[in-house]
Amino acid sequence: MSDAAKVKGPASYFPSIEKTYGKPIQHWQDIVRQQQGKTHMQIVALLKSDHGLGHGHANAIVAATLAETKP
Repeated sequence: MSDAAKVKGPASYFPSIEKTYGKPIQHWQDIVRQQQGKTHMQIVALLKSDHGLGHGHANAIVAATLAETKP
């Protein structure tokens, strides 16, 4: 795979997240989008406590999803 084709940043975790937890990234992003008014780390904590995600995976999903809404 060329350097240009390699996924970087939080999205680089997505294949592992889908494989580990058996749900598409869209599922997790929908949960994140429903957490209006919560901080990044509050949403990470929710994914960990309520859904059993590891810290790195939860952090990657939250970072990527919240970045979509930044100007």
